[in-house]
Amino acid sequence: MRLNRAWIESRIPHHGRMCLLDEVIAWSAERVSCRSGTHREADNPLRAYGRLGIACGIEYAAQAMAVHGALIAGGDLADQGAPMIGSPAAGPPGAGPPAAGSPAAGFLASVRGVRFHSLRLDDVQGDLICDAVRMAGDANTALYEFELRSDATQLLCGRATVVFDAGLKAGASAREFR
Repeated sequence: MRLNRAWIESRIPHHGRMCLLDEVIAWSAERVSCRSGTHREADNPLRAYGRLGIACGIEYAAQAMAVHGALIAGGDLADQGAPMIGSPAAGPPGAGPPAAGSPAAGFLASVRGVRFHSLRLDDVQGDLICDAVRMAGDANTALYEFELRSDATQLLCGRATVVFDAGLKAGASAREFR
């Protein structure tokens, strides 16, 4: 069973029309693949002047990264039958269920090496597939590579850095964060 929009909305900070992803189609501890058809909707909240520019694809990727954070944080996935990359039922060899807990709040700190292979998303006829792969990270940051495609056509790709719980801790001085 794939994880649907209701599951996604209950675990990322984007709700209603601003939740751009329709479902998680596969995932592992290192990666996630999500599907969306929201780029074709006339009331997509990222549209400007009746168009959805390709740079908006970065927000689709950021939401996929947030979903990945929720997936690897764990919780109730065993009951959901979440598909894992490798084997639809069992996941890759040696991959157990996600660790229990809730994901830390993440903030998109930077995007690098972004390549646009199209001008717009709203004129893409097929569904969007967003793949995000966690390349490195620790308790404070994560580095992802991402790709947005439709069918076999790559629309954009790049890297993103996510910083978790970036706010100043109570009692900490600004000097500790330099």
